[in-house]
Amino acid sequence: MMGFFRYSLYCFVLVLSCPQLMAQEISVSRIKKDITYLASDKLKGRGTGSKSELKAANYISTEFKKIGITPKGTDGYYYPFSFTQKVDPNDSLALPVTRQGRNVVGYLDNGAELTVIIGAHYDHLGLGSDHNSLDANPKGKIHNGADDNASGTAGVLELARYFSGNNSKEKFNFLFICFSGEELGLYGSKKYCENPTIDFSKVNYMINMDMIGRLNDSTKNLVIYGVGTATIWVPLLDRMRTVFRVKKDSAGIGPSDQTSFYLKNIPVLHFFTGQHSDYHRPSDDVEKINFEGEKMILEYIINVEMTTEELPKLQFLATRTPDSGTHVYKVKMGLMPDYTYEGKGMRVDGVTDGKPAKVAGIIQGDVILQVGAIEINSVMDYMKSLGVFKVGDSTLVKIKRGTQELTLNVTF
Repeated sequence: MMGFFRYSLYCFVLVLSCPQLMAQEISVSRIKKDITYLASDKLKGRGTGSKSELKAANYISTEFKKIGITPKGTDGYYYPFSFTQKVDPNDSLALPVTRQGRNVVGYLDNGAELTVIIGAHYDHLGLGSDHNSLDANPKGKIHNGADDNASGTAGVLELARYFSGNNSKEKFNFLFICFSGEELGLYGSKKYCENPTIDFSKVNYMINMDMIGRLNDSTKNLVIYGVGTATIWVPLLDRMRTVFRVKKDSAGIGPSDQTSFYLKNIPVLHFFTGQHSDYHRPSDDVEKINFEGEKMILEYIINVEMTTEELPKLQFLATRTPDSGTHVYKVKMGLMPDYTYEGKGMRVDGVTDGKPAKVAGIIQGDVILQVGAIEINSVMDYMKSLGVFKVGDSTLVKIKRGTQELTLNVTF
């Protein structure tokens, strides 16, 4: 038994230490083709339940069929669902309405004991009528969502092509799933996890991709959430050779579909290249996608999968729950945090025109050090600070701009 353990450990270290040889190439041209179609004006922003989202679903299912993976929805490749939601969450008198969505699900059966789930949401904000756009006047404007999340959807399709096209069978089965309803509250992944079409006890882990299309060529920052959901994730990632500057977050719960699987006691990893000023705005267009960068991320994900092939089934670990949903915010400053920033404070990645931060003179690249009496050491500290104020209040905000520290007056 001990000899087997030493041999397994040797194989594990060897796999982690050596560059991986891929059976076939990840294709930049195919990634570009998929994102260009999904983020085109023709699809009008892929709003949940819209005819345009159905066009996107048809595209994904057609590609799954071309690839040759098995339908694994409840209606062929489709997994339709319904949910009830207020039309305007800010209107206490608004009546709830029932909406429809459909996940797209395919399966690669390699006859293995365990299955790896690879997913991404394909819905976006449509024509900006669901009160989740950050544009000043969003209604009627097409929100193409090239990065959010045509990039992740293209990643699912390309990984499905890759794993299906290998000459040698992988050591896992794969479930490829593109979720609807993520932008309105993770509805598609929640519904699937309530009634899955595979045996969850045989799932090894889930990989989620959301906004992986804007890798910065200079910094190569890559955020990976969920590294605390299995004991092996941190040492595995730390030993892997990579060009990325990886920022790891342990939490299994976060604002994307990996959360639904984590809540079913499945280890997860969620890949993300960072927030940007086009987030939830009509300007999130295909021209801004780093296709070569996405190719590198998909190759990295393949290497992560390959390093787990020699390991036993991953053991799930519960992680801390981010304290993000317990505060009521009556005010907004109009800042976009830089989630890849690792220094003291919170670096500003974008500022919304007309909002308190812009009026006060805060600019992109500033680092927020203090809001009122609250010292800011993280994005979460910043979010908590907003719960202290109401509309009409003023406070002093300490920032760092380059080598200077400045104090600005912000009125909400």
